[in-house]
Amino acid sequence: MARIWSMMDVGRRSLANSQTALQTTAHNVANRSTEGYSRQRVDFVTNEPVGEGKLRIGMGAKASQVTRTNDMYLEKQIEREGTQLGYYQAKSDILGRVEQVYNEQTNEGLNHSIGNFFNSMRELSNNPESLATRTEVKESADHLAKDFNHVDGQLKEIQRDADFRVQTKVSEINQITKEISQLNEKVQVVELQGVPANDERDRRDMLLKQLGDKVNIRYAEGKDGQLTITAGNTAVLVSGYSHRDLEAVATPGREGKREGNVDIFYKSTENGTPINVTGQFTGGELGGILEVRDKVCNDYIDHMDETAYSLAWNVNKTHVEGFDRYGKNGNLLFDQPDDIAGAAENFKISDDIANDVGKIAAAAEPNAAGDNRIANVLSSMQYQKTMDGGTATFDDFYNSLVGKIGIEAQRANSAQQSQQDIVGQLKNIRESISGVSLDEETTKMIEFQKSFDASARLVRTADEMMDTILKLKQL
Repeated sequence: MARIWSMMDVGRRSLANSQTALQTTAHNVANRSTEGYSRQRVDFVTNEPVGEGKLRIGMGAKASQVTRTNDMYLEKQIEREGTQLGYYQAKSDILGRVEQVYNEQTNEGLNHSIGNFFNSMRELSNNPESLATRTEVKESADHLAKDFNHVDGQLKEIQRDADFRVQTKVSEINQITKEISQLNEKVQVVELQGVPANDERDRRDMLLKQLGDKVNIRYAEGKDGQLTITAGNTAVLVSGYSHRDLEAVATPGREGKREGNVDIFYKSTENGTPINVTGQFTGGELGGILEVRDKVCNDYIDHMDETAYSLAWNVNKTHVEGFDRYGKNGNLLFDQPDDIAGAAENFKISDDIANDVGKIAAAAEPNAAGDNRIANVLSSMQYQKTMDGGTATFDDFYNSLVGKIGIEAQRANSAQQSQQDIVGQLKNIRESISGVSLDEETTKMIEFQKSFDASARLVRTADEMMDTILKLKQL
C-alpha cells in the first residue's frame, strides 16, 4: 500500500513539474519580442529517496528554481560598447549639421560671397566713376555681411539644439535611474524569499544598457543584489533604493563654453550644494553632444569671428586711406568690430556706405577722375596672406575650415558605423545565448506535454493498482 501511495505521489509531483515547465515555456514564447528578456528554464533535481530495508527507492524529481540564461560579462560588454556607440552617434549627427553649414557644393556659401565681394571691387577698378558699380560693391558687401551673420547664427542654433538635447537626455537619465532604484527594491524583496528575480533583473539590465547609451557610467552589484551606479567620476545616481537627479541649467560663459549654454549639476543630498559635473561626462550621447557643442562649434564660431574681424580691419584700413566720389577721405566700409569675439555676429556694412554708395572709395587722390588705385588694392586683398599669422589668404583659411569639418564628420560617421557593427555582433551573441528560439520552445513544449501524459498514466496505473488491492481485501 505504501509503495502504491508513493507511486501516486511521484506521479502527482511529476504532473506539477510538467505544468511548471510548460508555463515557463509559455512565458518564454510570450516574451519572444520583449527587449532585454533572457530565456528562462526550470531546474529539476532528484527528490530525496526513501529507505526501505536494504533498498533506497527514488521519489521522482522536483523543481528547484526557475533560472534565466544570462551571461553577465557579455551584458557588461554590451553596456560598455553601447556607451561608445551613443557617443559616436550623437557626435556624427550634430557634426552632420555643422557640415551642412559649410556645404559649398550645394549652397552658395560664405566662400562664394567673399569671392563676389572682391570681384565687385575688380569691377569698380575697371569703372571707378560708375554709381552702378558702386551699388554692386555695396550689395555684395551687404550680402557678405549677412552670410557671416547667417553662418554664425546657424552654428549658435546648433548649440541651442544641443542644449535642448542635453536637457532631454538628463530628463531621460533621471527617469531611468528612478526606475532602477525601484527595481533594486523589487529584486531584494523577491530574492529574500530564496528565489531569483529573473524578470526584474532582465528589466534592470536593459535599463542599465539604456543608461550607458546616454552617459558614461560605472556600476557594481552588492551581495544583496543592489546596484550602485555612478555617472562620470563622482555623481552617484543610484544607491540601493535611493536615486539622485541630475539638473541641466543655463550658466554664464567661461573658457570653452558660451554664455547661456547649459551645464549639468548634481547634488549628493537633497539640501546639498549643486556640483557642476559637466566635464565628467565624456561618453555616451551626452558626451558626444557636449564635445561638439563646446569644442567643435565654439572652434568654428571663433574662426568665423577671426575671419570677419580680419576682413573688416584690412578692408577698412585701406578704404579710409582712399577718396570717394565726392573727393573726400573714405569712410569705413564695414563697421569695425571692437573685439574679435562676436565679430561675425555683428558684421555689417557701415551706415554711411549703406545710405550713399558714392562714399565708397576707389581713388588714391581727391578729385582724380578714373583713379582706381584703392579699388585695385582692395581687390588684390583676396590673395594676400592676411590670415593665420600671415600664412594664409581668406580663401585658404576658409577652405581649410571646410576641409576640416568634412574630415571630422567623415571620421565620426566611420567610427559610428564601426561601433554599430561591434554592438550588433555582441547583441547577436547575446541572442544566441539568452534569446528565445520558437523552434526550441516548440520542441520543449512537446517534450513536457509527453511528460505530462506519461505522469498522468502513472497516476492512473497507481489508482488501478490501489483499486485491485481494495477489492482483494473485500474477498
